[in-house]
Amino acid sequence: MATVTLKGTEIHTNGELPAVGSQAPDFHLVDSALKDVRLGDFAGRKKLLSIVPSLDTPTCATSTKVFNQKVAGRDDLLVLVVSADLPFAQGRFCSAEALGNVHTLSMMRSRNFAKDYGVLIEDGPLAGICARAVVVLDADDRVLYTELVAEIADEPDYDAALGAAG
Repeated sequence: MATVTLKGTEIHTNGELPAVGSQAPDFHLVDSALKDVRLGDFAGRKKLLSIVPSLDTPTCATSTKVFNQKVAGRDDLLVLVVSADLPFAQGRFCSAEALGNVHTLSMMRSRNFAKDYGVLIEDGPLAGICARAVVVLDADDRVLYTELVAEIADEPDYDAALGAAG
């Protein structure tokens, strides 16, 4: 279990992020076309998983827009934004913000992703959705970098995450 804060109040996750050097857990999420996707569907590419509570919050929106801008023109890195939002809401957000460099994935059918990655919030007002985190994977799905953002209202360390991705 990890402890993070939401506007200064402690809340807890169900576990810890995968260890650097370990094989990333597989996942089952839903893309914008309501298609089930797994980690293996992105095989052979480096991946940056930007895990956010909801794109309807200012910090989640900002971090998604920043990652979208920072990876423009990079064909070597795939940014996957994972949230509890429905694919319809994710699609509206990306369309309204003209985001074409990130891929949104929803936990609408299962919370197992959040459990397996140790980011499921267990208490407080956001219980049942993800804490803010970044996980960078190499092309073989080995974990290169992780960050569990200590204060959910804060942005992640973009430079460290992108630096780890190479």
